Amino acid sequence: MGQLVTVIEKPSSRLGIVRYVMNRALSGMGHERYTEGTEIMGDRPTDELARRLIDTGKVTGVSINGNVVTVELSGADHEGLRDVIEDLYTYYVPGVEIPSDEELMAQVEG
Repeated sequence: MGQLVTVIEKPSSRLGIVRYVMNRALSGMGHERYTEGTEIMGDRPTDELARRLIDTGKVTGVSINGNVVTVELSGADHEGLRDVIEDLYTYYVPGVEIPSDEELMAQVEG
């Protein structure tokens, strides 16, 4: 399962820009910026989301500020990007084995 994320897609007055407003904040007060071709080193939620969006091949840049994700598109197609954002905290998708209670407790004790 995981945490459900609600996302509202908002058009921009600038061609090639789409904004997504989430029901939870990903970053603090700081502004995070990621661009295609630049290695994303971290493992924070902002880093992971930017990595996933850029890996779609539809995105050249991602800016994240609080609960707003601004995406620069490589073309006009933004189909499926909202799903990428909504699935950020979904861990147990079909094909993923759910750990047993014993396995989870071993992680906490270890």
